[in-house]
Amino acid sequence: MSANAPQTGPRAAAKAPAARRPSRFGAWIDHHAFSLVASVGRLLAKPWAAALTIGVMAVALALPLGLWAALGNVERFVGDVQEAREISVFLKPEVAVERARELAAALASRGDVGAVELRTPEQGLEALRAASGLDEAIAVIGDNPLPSVLVVRPGGDELALADSLAALPEADLVQHDAVWRQRLDSWLRFGVRLALVLALLLGIGALLVVGNTVRLDIQQRREEVSVLQQLGATDGFIRRPFLYLGACYGVLAGLLALAVLTATEWALRPALAELARSYGSEFMLQGFGLTHAIAIVIGAGVLGWLGAGLVTGHTLRQTRPTDT
Repeated sequence: MSANAPQTGPRAAAKAPAARRPSRFGAWIDHHAFSLVASVGRLLAKPWAAALTIGVMAVALALPLGLWAALGNVERFVGDVQEAREISVFLKPEVAVERARELAAALASRGDVGAVELRTPEQGLEALRAASGLDEAIAVIGDNPLPSVLVVRPGGDELALADSLAALPEADLVQHDAVWRQRLDSWLRFGVRLALVLALLLGIGALLVVGNTVRLDIQQRREEVSVLQQLGATDGFIRRPFLYLGACYGVLAGLLALAVLTATEWALRPALAELARSYGSEFMLQGFGLTHAIAIVIGAGVLGWLGAGLVTGHTLRQTRPTDT
């Protein structure tokens, strides 16, 4: 018999099915793919019910995310104020401009001072005239009543520097906004804590929404689940389509929440930019970057997966037949 002749008989028949039998890992991958496609199909089969669940989850996600984005923009808006930390030292009226320049040079050489700017009485008067438009009233005053001002930018501890500047014999008044900045920092920390609390509470609410939706879906497929359990299917095998269903709810809700927040940003950006320009600022409202957006969608999907997993595991334990 030729070596290339096809084999026949029981040995060949036994080899053929074994060659076509899929691997255990391949079957596992196939079932994951089938579960994902089946979950998307169930969403499309009930569009209105799915849209309601996704909308509720999106609102629950958008509220803390919107607060988080607002806090990020507030921190960025006050960033220049936090970094400048300028201290204004108003010198006594009798201090001459030459002495003010010497004092500015001496302060600039100190290690705890970053920079010093001298504003002479003439410069202050010109700035007042340009800002207020009270040319006639200023002309009536006659002599310039404004003192020299040293604008000091700290290079270290601003509180200690402000105290040392106030002790200078030439200093008449030291204006420092450290207390205001400390209060602003406290409000920002409170806002971050509030955003975290809201995220936790509304995240639990979104998880419960997904869980209840998946529970209703399991109830509708009770007979199918019961047949699979009687055939010996594991809980993981039965639970997998429902997990993907919860993940789909979460991903779509995350995308919808981002869309709502992006639309809100576009609606508010022109008005806020115009308001900032009126104060001489080029501040622009910023939303979530690509990395944050991807993290939000993944996090929402994980949230939906967890909600479906908790409810499905509890339901399957109740419906699993007991041995008699």
